[in-house]
Amino acid sequence: MASRQGGIHVATTKRVYKGRVYETHLLRRSYREDGKVKHQTLGNLSHLPADLIETIRRRLRDDSPSESPPWKILRSFPHGHVAATLGIVQTLGLEDLLGSRPCRERSLVIAMIIARIIQPASKLATARALEEETATTSLGIDCRNQQYRR
Repeated sequence: MASRQGGIHVATTKRVYKGRVYETHLLRRSYREDGKVKHQTLGNLSHLPADLIETIRRRLRDDSPSESPPWKILRSFPHGHVAATLGIVQTLGLEDLLGSRPCRERSLVIAMIIARIIQPASKLATARALEEETATTSLGIDCRNQQYRR
């Protein structure tokens, strides 16, 4: 069987039924199989607004968006490595070994383990990195009104 890797595009079809015109917008992939061009429908875009469909069509053609300037990334926050490590900790069932119910102490121990895996540091440096003020300044969130589950 041939691999189905090919260009993705928006295909628009129109049909007339009982005097009404029905327009369908499908996200499709074109590929060749046994020397013939075939299409694989990936999704139906008909429920989306017309301007969004046109934007998707332009972006798939590698056209730049006309009405907006290119984005400028001011700051990014690392997240994937933390989520991956937390996922492994949960898969291994380490949280259940530390405590049968969620509590602040269990959450702090899990945070310290993950911090030690990701960026090894002393206990004091880890504790300072996990303080609410650090999260507020580095992530731009307001932790003052959050309550811990006990």
